[in-house]
Amino acid sequence: MLAAILPALLLTATGAGAGERSAAEPKPAVTLSQKEAGKGGEITVKGKGWRPDTLLMMLICGQSTPARGVIGGTNSCANAAGRAVTTDKKGAFTKKMPVTEPPAPCPCVVHVATVTGDQALADAVFVVAGHPVAALPKENGDGKLAVLAATRLEGDSGLLTWFGAPPSRRLVFTVGNLGSAPVEDPVFQVGTAHGVYAAQWEERQWRGTVEPGRKARIELPVELTAGAHGDYQISLKYGTKVLAEQPWGVGRPWGVTLFWILLCLVVPAAVFRIGMAIVDKVRPRTGHGAGRRRAGSPSPRAAVTARLPKLRRAPAPAAGPAPPPGTTTATLPWFTPDSAPSEHRPTTKGHS
Repeated sequence: MLAAILPALLLTATGAGAGERSAAEPKPAVTLSQKEAGKGGEITVKGKGWRPDTLLMMLICGQSTPARGVIGGTNSCANAAGRAVTTDKKGAFTKKMPVTEPPAPCPCVVHVATVTGDQALADAVFVVAGHPVAALPKENGDGKLAVLAATRLEGDSGLLTWFGAPPSRRLVFTVGNLGSAPVEDPVFQVGTAHGVYAAQWEERQWRGTVEPGRKARIELPVELTAGAHGDYQISLKYGTKVLAEQPWGVGRPWGVTLFWILLCLVVPAAVFRIGMAIVDKVRPRTGHGAGRRRAGSPSPRAAVTARLPKLRRAPAPAAGPAPPPGTTTATLPWFTPDSAPSEHRPTTKGHS
């Protein structure tokens, strides 16, 4: 979305061959089905002369003219109602677009620009019926900004960055106005490139005025995505010219790695303890591991003894001479001393 308002890329190639190629290339153009429509309506946008198979962004912007472009940047455009379109093999497209009032007053344009690759744009005059109209701000004349000192990134990462918070810095540089007119509230583009990927540009506006022949110290915020790490390249652009580039090495958020390691250790241990507690709760308790018994409840041994049949105890034998030492006496379980056979008791055999 932010790349849609980037200014046109100026061709600075030198030599006759380069000039011929530039002249041969078609210039992007945009036409509208209606020059005026009210909020809630719909228009058809047609384009030709674009690069084939290129992604474009269409916006309705206020305080803009085809000659001066989008003066206020993205703040002057109805970004929420923007539409994306891809050109065909011939570099043409047709797309319907809803009419929405931009945040800035008219004069208005339908602004079409490339999102990726080489930058190209085109504007078509459009009137939003019923929308306020205001005069354009005065032009800055020949004001030109240039970086006078090396850029640097200031700031450091906090504890939250170690746990994956977005790394942030301040891009600090000094610019001087080499032109003959003051530059008021200049709008810069800050690009962030990671590895081999193309830079992603975002607008940063600095509030202030740089008089001709003067210089100013400017600080612009730079922020990466959450969990970003590795080598990054921060670029600074004003207009169509890249003013400076600054490398930025971002460390890995080891706090996130430590968190996952602890999570992999703590969760299994907790599950194991919960499982052992459940097993200990439901398993039967016997022997010494039975734990405390409820007050007044009989012990397991007493319960088993109560269920066994009571045996009759044999009477004690009559007193007699003690057996000689070294001998033992035993009573068979099925005989009692009264029922043991005696040599004086007559037998029940028949008569001899």
